[in-house]
Amino acid sequence: MAKKPENKNYKVIAENRRARYDYAIEEDLEVGMVLTGSEVKSLRTGQSNIAESYASVENGELWLINSYIAPYEPARQWGHEERRHRKLLVSKREMARLWNSTKREGMTIVPLVMYFNDRGIIKMKIGIAKGKKNHDKRQSDAKRDWARQKQRLLRHSV
Repeated sequence: MAKKPENKNYKVIAENRRARYDYAIEEDLEVGMVLTGSEVKSLRTGQSNIAESYASVENGELWLINSYIAPYEPARQWGHEERRHRKLLVSKREMARLWNSTKREGMTIVPLVMYFNDRGIIKMKIGIAKGKKNHDKRQSDAKRDWARQKQRLLRHSV
């Protein structure tokens, strides 16, 4: 069977590693973003951060709030605001589901990964999440440590 060729255009721009520790991710969703030209050029150099950002449904639209995209130096005269609200693109059905989960069920929309997809378009993976309590975080740490220790024992026993 022929091996599928590796995708050369896929590239992770920014990742929110802390999200999986602080939140229990119920479901994830791929969304598009509305960006300016200088933001795209800056993202091609990999200068962004989504660790402190979140998404919110406001006036029937989905917005990414508090994400950082560094200014693109050659476009400093016509550049962009670093921490502006950026519109996320989802279908009406998905928007209704997101609104329902955040307003009625008390969930949070957390950005997980920003990346270039196989066609070179910037996409973001967001997660519908519920916040973890401290005892839940300790429990997941213990599970992860046990899995790591188990792998170590299996590797040395063989």
